[in-house]
Amino acid sequence: MKKEEVDVLVIGAGPSGCVASAYLSNHGVRVKVVEKSKFPRFVIGESFLPRSMEHYEEAGLLEALKAKNFEIKAGARFIRGKETCFFDFSNKFGEGWDWTWQAPRADFDHTLAQEVIRKGVDVEFETEVLDVSFKGTDSVTTVRNKDGETYEIGAKFIIDSSGYGRVLPRLLDLDMPSDVTENSAIFTHVKDDGRVGGDEGTLITFDILETQVWFWVIPFSNGNTSLGVVGPTKYIEKLPEDPGEALREAIRRSDYYRDRYLNTEFIFKPHRIKNYSCSVKQNYGPGFTLTGNSAGFLDPVFSSGVCFATESALLSAKLFLKERAGEPVNWEKEYSDYIKRGVNVFSTYVKEWYTGNLQTLFFHQPENPDVKRKICAVLAGYVWNEENPFVQKHDRVIKSMAYLLQNGGSVDEFHI
Repeated sequence: MKKEEVDVLVIGAGPSGCVASAYLSNHGVRVKVVEKSKFPRFVIGESFLPRSMEHYEEAGLLEALKAKNFEIKAGARFIRGKETCFFDFSNKFGEGWDWTWQAPRADFDHTLAQEVIRKGVDVEFETEVLDVSFKGTDSVTTVRNKDGETYEIGAKFIIDSSGYGRVLPRLLDLDMPSDVTENSAIFTHVKDDGRVGGDEGTLITFDILETQVWFWVIPFSNGNTSLGVVGPTKYIEKLPEDPGEALREAIRRSDYYRDRYLNTEFIFKPHRIKNYSCSVKQNYGPGFTLTGNSAGFLDPVFSSGVCFATESALLSAKLFLKERAGEPVNWEKEYSDYIKRGVNVFSTYVKEWYTGNLQTLFFHQPENPDVKRKICAVLAGYVWNEENPFVQKHDRVIKSMAYLLQNGGSVDEFHI
């Protein structure tokens, strides 16, 4: 059987795989990417966070993305009945990017992959990972390409960026249940012929239909818009069985978007994803790391998926280079603990969104500008900045502040 030898094998050519492979290639590493799909391909996760812009820039991928003129995402709007809350990324606590993009992932990921190939990285599409074995930190991965040829890839390190495919968790029995509430989603794209001008036509919006049920609207620069409904699986299962009828029923329940989208033709039959939250027993091991959705997925409500993917991918690449240079790496502390700190912060925000506590803070009037800036920094992806008390004390500050407000208190009375 044919065998190739590389320094690093990257599984998956999505944003995390491209960031990792581009960064490694820039530093002289022999890297190969294998991707099961043929690009461009549809995938969900179309809204990004400013934190990821730093990753694209550091990997040398930012200019290629800028050239595509994707829709600028300068913040996010939340609607609850007649109440509105807007978070402006330029008005947040701490330093960092104040904008990012919202874009169809087929175009976005294809742009990244083509730029990685232009940089000289060997990317092989329509190639499936069949098996992997480790001897110490060295690995041998068996793959099958689009021509049906099976061959092996020897590598010093594997970065699993396979997303929802979750290749290594599946092959190494690393899956475990998530502690986030079981939710499901139904979504599609529409040709947004009724789009209005100005900010209203381009704002990403989360429309709260019930405390635990929300509707997303993500406009793209190509004139299409992504629509989706998210809620507890039991709620989603009570909607009509046909996903198209189910999504229209959700649109019908939106006072804000009913007239605009109820009779809009879907570009493709809506997709349904059930109980999407997942986790793993460990996110690294001898000779490999898990990045992004391969290590776990929380919830789409704050668009954290791609941010965690690129954060963990870039960190994986940097720690591999550090180890290759002969420096000691504590993978538990420098990788696992670090990533988990960010995941734990976002996990709190997701859970407190569905309890309604975070919504209490979002829509409370009058607004407290300081509190809003600190929450905005979290929503922008800066969940490792522990100078922000809404990061450092995430496990108690939202719940405590919501309790105070719900019992007639004032934000000004709360001392963080």
